[in-house]
Amino acid sequence: MKTKNIMIVGVGGQGSLLASKLLGRMLLQKGYDIKVSEVHGMSQRGGSVVTYVRFGDKVYSPVIDKGEADFIVSFELLEAARWTEYLKPGGKIVANTQQISPMPVITGAAEYPQGLAQQMVDAGLDVDAFDALALAEQAGSSKAVNIVLMGHLSRHFDFTEEEWLEALEKSVPAKFLELNKTAFRLGRNA
Repeated sequence: MKTKNIMIVGVGGQGSLLASKLLGRMLLQKGYDIKVSEVHGMSQRGGSVVTYVRFGDKVYSPVIDKGEADFIVSFELLEAARWTEYLKPGGKIVANTQQISPMPVITGAAEYPQGLAQQMVDAGLDVDAFDALALAEQAGSSKAVNIVLMGHLSRHFDFTEEEWLEALEKSVPAKFLELNKTAFRLGRNA
């Protein structure tokens, strides 16, 4: 199998590392060679966080170059727009429509760009943007956006829901398992 590339992008504290752990565990269960690389910005101060997940028969490097991502999974709209040059032709962006203001917006030095999802579509990109935060809150916690997004991404793989839930069971503490299963299912069915 040719190597596939997934970028998970967001803001520090949104759970991108758990999302990459779940995805990596799922792919490992299916027998793929995987490489995961985390690139942290100012993650503890709400800065950009990027995780690369590469999988296939044999993967030699964890890094995804511009124009190579099959999927960009974005926890926040501005982060989706920031990384579009990494998407390959025919690739797909799965994005949460939530807007988290970066420091320049918070301080009043800039305004949050409006209409980002439509701008990406107008640029010819395949964008699947939805309100993952509302679904996470419906599941019981705003912190479950990461699992909602993984549920939505799961629709693009030939793995069963049961296989994903098995990987989820191995990735989250037991006391949060039912909440995360609900979040995953809401994302998968969104």
